[in-house]
Amino acid sequence: MDLDGGNRRVFNRLGGSSAAAPDSSKNQKVCYHWRAGKCSRFPCPFLHRELPHPSGPAAATANGSGAPKRFADDSGFSGPALRRGPNFNNNHNNSWGRMGANKVVRKTEKVCNYWVQGNCNYGDKCRFLHSWSLGECFTLLNHLDGHQKVVTGIALPAGMDKLYTGSKDETVRAWDTNTGLCMGVINLGGEVGCMISEGPWLFVGIPNVVKAWNTQTNQELSLSGPVGQVYTMVVGNDLLFAGTQDGTILAWKFNAVTNNFEPAASLKGHTLAVVSLVVGANRLYSGSMDHSIKAWSLETLQCLQTLTEHTNVVMSLLCWEQFLLSCSLDQTIKVWVATESGNLEVTYSHKEEHGLLNLRGMPDSESKPVLMCSCNDNSVRLYDLPSFSEKGKIFAKQEIRAIEVGPGGLFFTGDGTGFRVWKWAEAVPKP
Repeated sequence: MDLDGGNRRVFNRLGGSSAAAPDSSKNQKVCYHWRAGKCSRFPCPFLHRELPHPSGPAAATANGSGAPKRFADDSGFSGPALRRGPNFNNNHNNSWGRMGANKVVRKTEKVCNYWVQGNCNYGDKCRFLHSWSLGECFTLLNHLDGHQKVVTGIALPAGMDKLYTGSKDETVRAWDTNTGLCMGVINLGGEVGCMISEGPWLFVGIPNVVKAWNTQTNQELSLSGPVGQVYTMVVGNDLLFAGTQDGTILAWKFNAVTNNFEPAASLKGHTLAVVSLVVGANRLYSGSMDHSIKAWSLETLQCLQTLTEHTNVVMSLLCWEQFLLSCSLDQTIKVWVATESGNLEVTYSHKEEHGLLNLRGMPDSESKPVLMCSCNDNSVRLYDLPSFSEKGKIFAKQEIRAIEVGPGGLFFTGDGTGFRVWKWAEAVPKP
């Protein structure tokens, strides 16, 4: 099947450059009209950019060493542990949402229905968007379709030139990353609830079972034990964890002697389905339809704390630096940090107009941390961290249930029409 832009090479490497030093010749105040997107003064006596964090350049690094902040992937933290360190202070907390009112929006945030159908007569004068995104910092490379229902998982196994997508249409598709062609379809006989990769292994969660494929040897395994749909999976401390419909978190450990995954533990405590998992700071965090988040010790697999500040389903979890981020259908993103006692507390809560479905993080082309959060209004919001300044938006015809980060500044969004390949724009050097 030759898909849209079939011969386009999607895995292009991306470079970046650091931001220039602040212009000391101007009034050190950000232009109010520029923030609103309508400054007409030239030259303007105020800054047309945001001021750096008061703590200086070290605030933009993971540990003050000059290295850019990084996000943890599903395998764990990339930064310090989730606890107050010797350099922790309230100023760091207060930086959350400090510039949240800064918007990149320039026109009506609605995609033109006539443009989608190919017959809008207004062209550039149309007050609605003729684009699937809003923002100049990233571009759409390709749209690959083929699934009949919403894409619920995207995975890129290590060392492979293939990308895999799973869908509620009960199939997994393999895509050639060089040509964009669909290389094969696997019919599973059940809706794909989630999909992840770890090393050469591809794990797919469907009702009552986890399917495992070794993409190098083609070995196929079925991990039994789940009751109902498998909604989420994560790997940590050499264990594969799966959150299931009955509220249980199951764990398997790979046995090199038998070349199989063997049951290792069953974590119980949630009263409804577990729909989100993440590992960080030697802990497993789980989000559930029962509105709670639980923190588990990876060493003892015992529950350490239950967080109940959300008022609806906790759809996604993300570890960034010493913080845990959670999003919910209650329309909030909460930022958690550990107290002196080790317990987590909310240090910032960001409000959206719609319920939130998924969180992913990655650095942009200037190595600055960006949070991507999909909402149930068929969009993805992109925010700078920790300010929550709006960086852009992505739109779709249906809910975007899957977001995955790729190499070289690539990222992927999956909805009911297939999945799209995006790339951060090259950073423009400043004079």
